[in-house]
This record gives sequence, structure tokens and C-alpha cells, in this order.
Amino acid sequence: MSESMHPTSPAQPAPGTAPGNEPDLTNTELVQLRVRVIALENMVIALLANAPRSQQALAREMASYISPRPGYTPHALTIHAAEQMRSLVDRADRFQPMQAG
Repeated sequence: MSESMHPTSPAQPAPGTAPGNEPDLTNTELVQLRVRVIALENMVIALLANAPRSQQALAREMASYISPRPGYTPHALTIHAAEQMRSLVDRADRFQPMQAG
């Protein structure tokens, strides 16, 4: 077996499909993808809500890391992704357990 089975290996096109000619997703597949993304967002919020502040800070730091750096052209999708990451942490803050005081 000479092909690499490493998860980071480039995906091979399906037999009979030329590279770049992957079939479009069906409406059903798009709906399922949307449902999964919503579920994952809510799971991340739940996990961050009980995470230590250091973990939340790390998530915010990662959002800053993927934001455009000086000298690089900002890309709208990257900017939006960073905003979404920060939003997830902010939304998790609303579910933080109340600290006894």
C-alpha cells in the first residue's frame, strides 16, 4: 500500500471525478451541515461556560491570532471567523456559574 493514510494527506477525488469537479452539496446536505454547526456552537458554549478563565482567555487569544496581522491583507472570512470565536466566549460568559461571595 503506497498511498499515505495520514489524516492530513490530500483527499483523493472519487473515481470518475476530476479534481475540482466535486458535486455540489444538495439542499438536504446543506441543512444537515447547518444543523451540525449550530449543535457544535452550542456545545462549545456549554464547554466554555464551565471552563476556567484561562481557557476562555486562550480562546480569545486564538481569535486574535487568526485576525489579520500588520502588513497582511485582511480577508473578510478570517475577520468574521475571529469575531465568531469571540462571540462564542462572550455567549459562554452568560452561563458562567455564579460565584459564591
